[in-house]
Amino acid sequence: MAKSAAQTLSSHDRALEWARQAAIVIGASLFVALCARFFLQLHSTPVPLTIQNFAVLLVGLTLGSRRGFAALALYLAEGVAGMPVFSPTGPGGLAQLLGPTGGYLLAYPFVAGLAGWIMERGKKSFWRSVSAGLLAEILLFASGVCWLAVLTQSLSLAVNWGLYWFIFAEVIKVMLAAAIASGWQGAYKVRT
Repeated sequence: MAKSAAQTLSSHDRALEWARQAAIVIGASLFVALCARFFLQLHSTPVPLTIQNFAVLLVGLTLGSRRGFAALALYLAEGVAGMPVFSPTGPGGLAQLLGPTGGYLLAYPFVAGLAGWIMERGKKSFWRSVSAGLLAEILLFASGVCWLAVLTQSLSLAVNWGLYWFIFAEVIKVMLAAAIASGWQGAYKVRT
């Protein structure tokens, strides 16, 4: 029996929507990879200061929990496969996940997912974005510092290397990501 025109159109629309969503996720993973290229290697820590965390937050805040998580899971898969998406200060590939930045990298999908999940559960505003960003950053740094503590066998050294040097910059990144996400959501509301 032949498909009706409505069924054909519906499956065509679903395929286009799937392709659109896939393109958004791929684009977001590439945005994070691009932001990883901009870094400052501090002399007192093996963890570089990058704008990558800003990108992870922005992806989560704007794309939501599912697409944010998917974009960062894809980013990790790209890196493990050997694509040059991680910060150039490390060895790349799977070895990068086993080094000093591994805890941060492995947390990225969950950080984006958490930020997106919080944004999906209430009225979207700048302050909600800030709150989501700060909570997501706590998850990020808990993971990163715990990983460093395992590697160094010293919690105080891990906190010194993996947290203290970054607090001020991370607050700025959260505020900037929240401002952009709020503006994006406001512009999207006007268009729809």
